[in-house]
Amino acid sequence: MTVELTDLNFKEIIDSGVVVVDFWAAWCGPCRMIAPTLEEIAKERQDVVVGKLDVDMYPQLASKYGVMSIPTLLFFKDGELKDSSIGVVPKNVLLNKIDAVIQEG
Repeated sequence: MTVELTDLNFKEIIDSGVVVVDFWAAWCGPCRMIAPTLEEIAKERQDVVVGKLDVDMYPQLASKYGVMSIPTLLFFKDGELKDSSIGVVPKNVLLNKIDAVIQEG
């Protein structure tokens, strides 16, 4: 499932289960490159929520998590930041990170 994140729903969404947050912007070429991969993961993995947060609309959240480059992906489990990834990376790398977060128990 893919969810649009805002400053109002961010904490509620990341607080439950495994959530991958994509910090992105409409003008960002690499963000557009990784978007189809994230859509695939969202459809294939019912155990993971993929959230998209537009850094131009919510810069305070990007700043809070130290996002300096986009795309930045943050991997949360039950509200706790577990891992991150910066830039365009292959799908298998993202899936491995998701599996590691899930198995962390």
